[in-house]
Amino acid sequence: MSTTDIPRRAGVPARRERRRSRAVSRGDGRAAALFLAPWFAGLILITAGPMVASLYLSFTDYDLLTPPEWIGPENYTRMFADPRFLNALQVTFTYVLVSVPIQLALSLALALVLDKGLRALPFYRSVYYLPSLLGGSVAVAILWRQVFGADGLLNQFLAVFGIEGQGWVSHPDYALGTLVVLNVWTFGSPMVIFLAGLRQIPQMYYEAASIDGAGRVRKFVTITIPLLSPIVFFNLVLQIIGSFQSFTQAYVVSGGTGGPADSTMFYTLYLYLKGFGSLDMGYASAMAWFLLLIIGGMTAVNFLASKYWVFYDD
Repeated sequence: MSTTDIPRRAGVPARRERRRSRAVSRGDGRAAALFLAPWFAGLILITAGPMVASLYLSFTDYDLLTPPEWIGPENYTRMFADPRFLNALQVTFTYVLVSVPIQLALSLALALVLDKGLRALPFYRSVYYLPSLLGGSVAVAILWRQVFGADGLLNQFLAVFGIEGQGWVSHPDYALGTLVVLNVWTFGSPMVIFLAGLRQIPQMYYEAASIDGAGRVRKFVTITIPLLSPIVFFNLVLQIIGSFQSFTQAYVVSGGTGGPADSTMFYTLYLYLKGFGSLDMGYASAMAWFLLLIIGGMTAVNFLASKYWVFYDD
């Protein structure tokens, strides 16, 4: 055997190992693709496909019964000449801008109370979280209608003190307020997130502040809020998105009409009425994409503004 054959033969096992490694990698890739196939199928057929179809339909006149007819951006221009659309936009923005801050303030206050080490804390967490699980259900919306109805529990309670109530859900000035209260009542989810964030704040900061003579308010303003600001930002974004998508409460409480006098005509409810009530699916699709732009714009504003008030503990 010549000396030149030794390196050549020594390299054979290395080449075989590389081929074996590539074969194993290909096999792992096929297995991963096989397991991911249902997810990709769902993404294409259930999410991406309908989104593309909706975008196309937003430029058409489509009544679900006849083939869609291309009309260009007419649906988008119609929206701003539609008084009910503008009213739905105003009602929804009012609902979001009023209910979200109150809900976050209430959930943070309760999280601060529960963070004090109460006995049976898991029980209280479960009780307070329960409304978040039920708040979007039809049953709770029906219950809410009964509570704020003319003969509801609220008026019965007021009658004990000699106060004459009214049909809160049937009065244009108060109907939206009942839905705001319903949304605020579902504070459990942000409260639990706030509670988890409070548990992550090191106690040494509070101890150092106590040594310096800081009171509770000072500690809350200078320690709790800055260190909890990422959690506040997270809850704020989620609750704004969820509030813009609210539908069930308004549909059930108003009987599916957005009344009285369109005072509870949420954006999503009007979208539903146009798409499935009037069979104007092209217009409804345009509304859906405009809502996406609104939510995206609100989220972008929050992210841009977050650099001025959200602080991350490095």
